[in-house]
Amino acid sequence: MKPNLHPHYEKVVFMDVNSGYKFLTGSTKKSNETIVWEDGNTYPLIKVEVSSDTHPFYTGKQKFADTGGRVDRFLQKYNMKEKK
Repeated sequence: MKPNLHPHYEKVVFMDVNSGYKFLTGSTKKSNETIVWEDGNTYPLIKVEVSSDTHPFYTGKQKFADTGGRVDRFLQKYNMKEKK
């Protein structure tokens, strides 16, 4: 095998920022943050927006409801009135 061909693979902790759910797995992702895991070792911490703990497919329920169409959100965002 050629040297320096593959990225560095190590154990990391992924944390769902919405629920606080954490899991330890292997990855090539890099992070400047670290966390002490349940086994007492320190691992890089990678924060994610969605995991199996908060994704509607795995939870069976929708947590965030859409409150209007695209046009309505645009008009509200820019404080505009709909022309008729």
